[in-house]
Amino acid sequence: MPDLDAMTRSRAFHRSRTALGAAALVAALVLSGCAPTPDAAPSAPPPSAAPSATPTPTPTATEPVARPEDLTCETLIAPDVVAAFVEAGWEPQEDVFRIGSREIADGLWCIWGAAGAVTASVQIYGWSGIDPADAEEAQAELTEGGWVVEESAEGVYITENPDTTVATDDDGYGMTFLFGNGWVAVADTKEGLLVIELPA
Repeated sequence: MPDLDAMTRSRAFHRSRTALGAAALVAALVLSGCAPTPDAAPSAPPPSAAPSATPTPTPTATEPVARPEDLTCETLIAPDVVAAFVEAGWEPQEDVFRIGSREIADGLWCIWGAAGAVTASVQIYGWSGIDPADAEEAQAELTEGGWVVEESAEGVYITENPDTTVATDDDGYGMTFLFGNGWVAVADTKEGLLVIELPA
């Protein structure tokens, strides 16, 4: 909680400085009116202001991040998660990376589950490079379909409409895309994104 006493003291200090400055200015004007007027002398031109530094904008990707050659379903997520899946008899199946109606050609979409498992019994993890224009169009398509947008320091989260989602995490989030700078990741829940090891 902000220190209200400190804030009050700060405002009072600035007000008192302003009042003192105004009083000094009035006194100076009165005294200058009483003093004899010297011969007018050419006034020196005011010093030119130093050029202000232009802030450097945060760079944004203009091209999609390239998919690492060694990126597989087994390397996309944390090793301990892979080990738990393998111990449970699960195996990954690669599929096309889709965002709404669009397919991302070079993306990695992994469906982990037991052979013949139904949709509710699998887990999905994916990653792909994506250029800003495609990312913007994909986000627009999802939001028009009722998906929910949340912006954060990590990027833009877009989560499946809670009214239509099949499975959710403990916070009620279903399938979620995370759009970063030149890339996008996906998991069947928002919490699932935490185990994805994003390519450098």
